[in-house]
Amino acid sequence: ILYLVSCILYLVSPISYPSSYYLCSMLKTTLIKAAEAGAKQIKHYFNGAFSISHKEGMNNLVTEADHAAEKAIIDVIRQEYPDHFILSEETGELKTESEFKWIIDPIDGTVNFSNGIPLCCVSIALEKNGEMLLGCVYNPLMDEFYFAQKGMGAFLNDKKITVSNKTEVIKSCLVTGFPYTYLDAPNGPLQVFEKLVRRGVPVRRLGSAAIDLCWVAAGRFDGFYEHNLQAWDSAAGFLMVEEAGGKVTDFKGNPYSPYQPHLLATNGNIHDELRSIINGAAF
Repeated sequence: ILYLVSCILYLVSPISYPSSYYLCSMLKTTLIKAAEAGAKQIKHYFNGAFSISHKEGMNNLVTEADHAAEKAIIDVIRQEYPDHFILSEETGELKTESEFKWIIDPIDGTVNFSNGIPLCCVSIALEKNGEMLLGCVYNPLMDEFYFAQKGMGAFLNDKKITVSNKTEVIKSCLVTGFPYTYLDAPNGPLQVFEKLVRRGVPVRRLGSAAIDLCWVAAGRFDGFYEHNLQAWDSAAGFLMVEEAGGKVTDFKGNPYSPYQPHLLATNGNIHDELRSIINGAAF
């Protein structure tokens, strides 16, 4: 539908649209189709019967639904863009020389999904030459579709979203995730969590980094931090937060990269304070 609308605008409008406009429209159409294909598999398997296997590490699950959703997503992308690079959680890298890379988590929140908890989603981002161009996070079990495009804002079910306006960590509502390794490292997940909750700061753990980031973008949380993320966990959510007016860096304050593990995403106002707390400052 989006592609047809773009064609009609081209035919009837005297405005000369740049070629990138049509490219983004077509890519967006593919992104939405791919997310819907993956979400269909989530709905099909949720609270049903499916096989579960274990990857390396404690509670690192993969289900039959993860594989089905991933195949459905990749099939859509491959049909439209067979030469594009794909990085997906279960399949890994499908390398090409393309400047476009699709970063896919077929089910972010697999432990939630496998236990019948409806906090899970499809997460897909599109990177072009190292810059995140498009992102979507779709939780069909809560009917929430988040979409962001570089320079065009972030949206929840077609309604524009913005981050919160809190200015102090002590008055904020935060969210985090706990990896199953190095919990006792200096300034690790447990130490930071304890420091915050001992001061009465509410810190939630939903079990899906992609949803965490989207809820920061929507102003439900004021900040999110996590010590050990993969590219597919954060790529789409990162763009959501930035396009909603927030800030995303690593723990040192460096610009976000999906290929390093530490991530801090906030409304911007509490960013420096929360970063100093994570790095060991007294609170």
